[in-house]
Amino acid sequence: MSDLTIEVKTSKSSMGEIRPALDGALKEAFPGGMLKWHWEEDVMHLSGPGAQATIVLENGLLVGKAHLKPPANLMKPVIEKKIADVMKKVAGQL
Repeated sequence: MSDLTIEVKTSKSSMGEIRPALDGALKEAFPGGMLKWHWEEDVMHLSGPGAQATIVLENGLLVGKAHLKPPANLMKPVIEKKIADVMKKVAGQL
C-alpha cells in the first residue's frame, strides 16, 4: 500500500470556482471512465482500481490525498504526475 499527497498553490478562492475546471480536466486526463469521482459539498472524492482519493481547497492550496493499493500502487508515479498536472492546470500553474 502507498499514500500520496499533492499540494498545489492557487489564487482561486473557492471550490465552486474550481469545480467545473477540475471536472473537465479530469475527464480529459482520464478518458474511458477508469477514474470515477463525485462531490460532497466542497470535497471531491475520487476512486479507481485500487485507489481512493480526495481533493480539497485549504488555505490557498489544492490538496490531493490518495491511498493506493494494488494495482494502483504499481502505477504511483504515473498517477501522481497525471493528478498533479490536472491540479496545476486547474490552479492556473500550467
